Amino acid sequence: MALHANQPRALSFDAVAAQYAATRPDYPPALFDAVEELTGRPLADADVLDCGAGTGIATRLLRERGARVVAMEPGAGMAAELRRAEPEVPLVRGEGNRLPFAAASFDVVTYAQAWHWTDPTLSTPEALRVLRPHGVLALWWNQADIRVPWVAAEEDRLAPFTRDFPTTMAELFTPFPVRVATREITWSRRITVEEHIRNLATHSHFVIMDPAERAELLDANRTALARLFPDGELDEPYRCGLTAVRPITAK
Repeated sequence: MALHANQPRALSFDAVAAQYAATRPDYPPALFDAVEELTGRPLADADVLDCGAGTGIATRLLRERGARVVAMEPGAGMAAELRRAEPEVPLVRGEGNRLPFAAASFDVVTYAQAWHWTDPTLSTPEALRVLRPHGVLALWWNQADIRVPWVAAEEDRLAPFTRDFPTTMAELFTPFPVRVATREITWSRRITVEEHIRNLATHSHFVIMDPAERAELLDANRTALARLFPDGELDEPYRCGLTAVRPITAK
């Protein structure tokens, strides 16, 4: 996986922003429990910068934990969905390689499903710059749990059009004076087969695909899932990987 900014692909989500907001999964409460454990403080009353906030999925959940959130999103379409869903949240257009914020502005910097669109040689020092003493950079991803047989079979059908991002990326931070801790939370949600297909269609590799090829691939997957789940519903399983990065100078 190339861990550097791919701006055209990153901004491809603008074309499917409404569908993204409607079909992408939330994050489980246990994730935010783990964030609080690894940061050593509650999210309530924390100043949080949610980078690559997209349509505001993590932004909303952070606010529900009592955080004061500033959302940052580069894409116009995604930002418009976030503004519609969370009109009270300060929203800044920007990206992680060049954060438009003063030093020591935030207690926590988060990247939910978004760190892989940055260049970590630039985004890491930028995140550390805007963190306050004892601050934490928290990165997380929902990944389909391929230990579940039907998910593994689906991945085989869709490969090589899909790619996963790692649950932990500690090796990326070895050049920096930081401590890294990780957690993994397994969870699932009950949705319809059609909702699952619509969720898949919002992933960037499908968004940028030729429309006819995308339709053919997703239709074949829909047919296979319909045979497995004749009642039209399934449990969509996830492994949510969290990486928390704290400067070594923090006590």
